[in-house]
Amino acid sequence: MGILAGLLSAYLYGVEKKPLPPVFQPAPNPYVKGVYANGIIESHQSTGANINIYSEVSGRIVQILVAEGDNVRQGIPLIMMDDSVQRGITEQQKSQAEAALALLEELRAQPRKEVLEVAIAQVELAKANLKTSQDQLDKQKMSYDLDPKSVSKDTLDNAINAVKAAKANLDIAQKQYELTKAGAWIYDIRNQENQYNALTKAFMASSALLDKYIVKAPVDGVILSINGAVGSYISSQGTYNTYTQGFDPILVMGRSETFLNVRCYIDEILIPRLPQPTQMQAQMFIRGTNINIPLEYMRVQPYVTPKIELSNQRTERVDVRVLPIIFKFKRPANVNLYPGMLVDVYIGAK
Repeated sequence: MGILAGLLSAYLYGVEKKPLPPVFQPAPNPYVKGVYANGIIESHQSTGANINIYSEVSGRIVQILVAEGDNVRQGIPLIMMDDSVQRGITEQQKSQAEAALALLEELRAQPRKEVLEVAIAQVELAKANLKTSQDQLDKQKMSYDLDPKSVSKDTLDNAINAVKAAKANLDIAQKQYELTKAGAWIYDIRNQENQYNALTKAFMASSALLDKYIVKAPVDGVILSINGAVGSYISSQGTYNTYTQGFDPILVMGRSETFLNVRCYIDEILIPRLPQPTQMQAQMFIRGTNINIPLEYMRVQPYVTPKIELSNQRTERVDVRVLPIIFKFKRPANVNLYPGMLVDVYIGAK
């Protein structure tokens, strides 16, 4: 029985099992001299990559008006920030500008009718006082001429001085009337105009800054990612990511849903093997499937950079550099593709 069990075990373990077929075939090279590259799917842009949106001011998010995947139009508000302090400053500067304008209009409206009438009345009063003083002096002189002893020298001098004082008062009243009639001094008006313009510009600048507390869509497109929540603090550097311990854009937008781009990174040692741009063609293989999609050449970014684009980290011991090449393709209807996916790309010649 032991011998039979050993022979049976040897037979069973000696039978070769057929390997399971692969779930999907690895990406084959469809070209005779094809160049392999890692690629990352991006939104379709004529220049640049995805649209990273940052806030121009710092503050706390109080409301998020869109959701990921929404199609938005240019100028649509996306995120609202706490603007209570800036709004108070703007309203204060607006009130100051309005007060400066009111004072400027008051200066331009001079002379005021009621003030001018008072000045005229003061002139008439000064004339009446002069006439009274002159009549009194004439009577004193007439009496003195008839009998020098009837009027003392002191009384006559007082009457003469009273006439001189009345003339001086009349002259002051007339000059005051002319000054009132002339209105505000031109230099006072110009100074008030400059002050009003300065306050108006300060109010306009404050209003423009207040508008920055609403993050708006810079272009038509689709919301790809929102890296913040209500209550989060954001700044011009973006939002702090607790997982990567770095800063991310507040929002990421794409432009077109019909087309997508693929950014390929060609290792520097493979660059001489690339065909000319006019003869360049490529195919994209979606990882985890047997699907391949032809790509249309768009442009080359003629600047070789360190190989950190896909991971955002430098892990190589040597300075490995890559050349970015951008292709585009029409989004297939039966495959789910999103910006940020990594794909395999082979580049060859037509």
